[in-house]
Amino acid sequence: MCTVVIDVAEAGGSRLLAVRDEDPQRAWDSLGEWWPDRYAGVIGIRDRRAGGAWLAADPRTRRLAVLLNRADILDLPEDRVRSRGSLALESVAGRSPVAPLPMHGFNLLEVGPDAARVLSWDGEVLTETPVPTGVHMIAHDGLDDPATARIARWLPEFRAHAATTDDWDDEWIELLAASTALDPTDDAAIIRDNRPHGYPTQSLLYCVAAVGHEGLEVRGTALPVPGHW
Repeated sequence: MCTVVIDVAEAGGSRLLAVRDEDPQRAWDSLGEWWPDRYAGVIGIRDRRAGGAWLAADPRTRRLAVLLNRADILDLPEDRVRSRGSLALESVAGRSPVAPLPMHGFNLLEVGPDAARVLSWDGEVLTETPVPTGVHMIAHDGLDDPATARIARWLPEFRAHAATTDDWDDEWIELLAASTALDPTDDAAIIRDNRPHGYPTQSLLYCVAAVGHEGLEVRGTALPVPGHW
């Protein structure tokens, strides 16, 4: 149940803020080059259990991908379900997913210097949603879905602080901090504790990234306490 805010510029290039929700008991590694043999030069946030990535980026090709879980209608036995952790890594290597997929549902945000899109898998159909210019949000449902409480609450705020200045990241992080006035169990919260909603996940970290023809920059910050600023 992660959250991404992205601003796609008319002239090309994107800036984004991504918040990761995961079970705090599931070990992970901060931003680094964890796959030198198979994905040389790629940096990402690594899941130690499955070896994949929640977020991956290749500064050489200026590609970035973020993986978000979503509900699905897949009825596969768990011993036949493949980890989704390879999706972001394969995406920045130029290999987007192709249906059918023996995986639970996901939203995969793919960002390049000219465009961004969301590939969504519900267990039966893989759909593509281009991300238009402007500021958008995505979580566990569709792009800018007003049925997602945190999108309904915070998308207008982020649109009022479009990433048009050199200080965009500071402005968005300040807005993210302001959002923590909500209790982390509130369904409109971005920094979240999802346990009351039936999931063990809590917000663990956030990343800010800029992708354009001039290059790619990304940095991550771990929260000192899961689910709290």
